[in-house]
Amino acid sequence: MAALAASAVGSMVVAGAVSRFRRKARRTVLADRLDPAGLAARHDAKVARIAAQLRAHDGRSPVSLRKAAPPHQVPKFGDLRRHDQKIDVSDLTDIIAVDPVARTCTAESGAMFADVVAATLEHGLVPIVVPELATITIGGAVSGCSIESMSFVHGGFHDTCLAYEVIAGTGEVLHCTPENDNQLVFQMMHGAFGTLGILSKLTFKLVPATPYVHVVYERYTSIADYRAAILRHAQARDCDFMDGIIHAPDLLVLSIGRFVPEAPYTHAYDWTRVYWTSTRDRREDYLKTPDYLFRYDRGVTNVRPKSFLARLVLGKFLDSGTLLRLADKFHFLLERSEKPTVTLDVFVPSTKVEEFLAWYEREVGFFPLWCVPYRRVRDYEWLSERFYKGLDDDMFIDLAIYGMKQTGEVNVHRLLERKLAELGGMKTLISHNYYTPDEFWQTWNKPNYEAVKRVTDPKNLFRDIYTKTCKAAMGATG
Repeated sequence: MAALAASAVGSMVVAGAVSRFRRKARRTVLADRLDPAGLAARHDAKVARIAAQLRAHDGRSPVSLRKAAPPHQVPKFGDLRRHDQKIDVSDLTDIIAVDPVARTCTAESGAMFADVVAATLEHGLVPIVVPELATITIGGAVSGCSIESMSFVHGGFHDTCLAYEVIAGTGEVLHCTPENDNQLVFQMMHGAFGTLGILSKLTFKLVPATPYVHVVYERYTSIADYRAAILRHAQARDCDFMDGIIHAPDLLVLSIGRFVPEAPYTHAYDWTRVYWTSTRDRREDYLKTPDYLFRYDRGVTNVRPKSFLARLVLGKFLDSGTLLRLADKFHFLLERSEKPTVTLDVFVPSTKVEEFLAWYEREVGFFPLWCVPYRRVRDYEWLSERFYKGLDDDMFIDLAIYGMKQTGEVNVHRLLERKLAELGGMKTLISHNYYTPDEFWQTWNKPNYEAVKRVTDPKNLFRDIYTKTCKAAMGATG
């Protein structure tokens, strides 16, 4: 695999560089040549084409989407979506409008956050929650539950959204808001992994931004003190950003970021420097705002290439998008194992995080972990009543395990699923999932999901969420 991947690197690097140039050029050309009415008409024509494809489908086999961005689920060897008939949504990439007065942005679902940040920063604004990888799309951030270092106040990216346009499997185009007749559709699109229809346009909130971010690294030696610091900062609202790296059980670093107008120096982590290790070695740092927002784009704690020499030679070109495209293109070389490498996020109620980490250190013992505090801003319709029963926490701690090779007899994925159910936590579905149907629907809300599915995808073109994330993604046809 290494030899084949290396032989592809040169062409992929060139293609990636050209692709980035074209994305930037495309946005600039549209801003110069098309007025808002022209962009709206252009968008409507795309939607009409996609809706016609869906209406014409006979429903005998599932479909998946052909996008401009790389897929951001954990690459898996036997993922059945690679063999699906494709609905082409690769041109849904336009940023339609930025309203600096209302502090909103309207864009097509395939717009990547790197482009959205560039467009909104021209007005001194950025999205409130910007996921860590530059090529994540705004539609993908809703479908796949994206959070980041503003989530300790604002929740997930979906919590900052005001309206969605959804193309149903029937070809009907739905306008969805939290208040209109399609309010349940609006709420259930979050975390549905594209199984309830195609997000085609989103309107979301923005926040004022300065050119720089100043980050201070606070060190703690126990999870009790670390958790207390998270809750203290969240209550005081004395920072704009908060995340951290748990390097070891006795070295927990909390990264506290604030927008600042000036900086005495700046660092970028898009070449030889590795951000997560800098949190251990530095006391503070200054980054340009885009460099802060995408500081993990070369990998969170699983940076590739690993060695300094390899990063010096190739690191400038091997961003997350290029690596994900390589993995998708050469999927037949991916790991095939009953105990695959662990790359996933777990959400633990903050009152249970000490208990969880004591168990995790004893049973798993893999560090570092990325830590993102996440405030549950409301009771989400996509979670079951059973999940909320007895849940008093409004703060969760997202702990991300990236790149752990399994060596023991027990499948760690399965071990984590069971422990999370015991503690009232959950995990995202981007990775390998081993739930039984009964276990799955103890966390996800089956009545709400099925109610929306009957409206938006009665032919089941997009599979149901359990089948897609727990079966088809794992190569199972049943």
